Amino acid sequence: MGASLAGGSSRGGRSRRRRATSRPMSEINVTPFVDVMLVLLIIFMVAAPLLTVGVPLELPKTNAQPLPQEEEEPLTINIDAEGIIYLQKTPVPFEELLPKLTAIAAQRESDKVFLRADTGIDYGVVMRVMGLLSAGGFRNIGLVTEQAVPGAGGSGSGGSGASGEGQ
Repeated sequence: MGASLAGGSSRGGRSRRRRATSRPMSEINVTPFVDVMLVLLIIFMVAAPLLTVGVPLELPKTNAQPLPQEEEEPLTINIDAEGIIYLQKTPVPFEELLPKLTAIAAQRESDKVFLRADTGIDYGVVMRVMGLLSAGGFRNIGLVTEQAVPGAGGSGSGGSGASGEGQ
């Protein structure tokens, strides 16, 4: 009788161990989740500054200091390499720019506007747009440039990062 009990208990013990090891684990391993979240955080931290401007331009480089930020979102006029004029991110024909600027100037508190123009654009186009900005009621026109890389030769013009008065 003792022999049969010992044999039965050893088989039962093995089968219980097999069942115990084949059961799914009920604990969640959060380490991979944390790793993925950290990678996503880094990706968004790098990508977020690149999403601020919708019109791709190659801006001129200067050694000027940036202007302080204001509460109201500044009006931005962009001119790309093909000469297409954008009001914020919306393309606007040259003929329709003055009526739109006049309407916007009547609604805004500030007469500040930023003019961003591609490096390869004709200077005359930039001056015509500045004339329309002045005629539309915007007297405080800031010419937007990029910071020059130190030691890269920079422009000797002493130009300003985002300043300059309209005509």
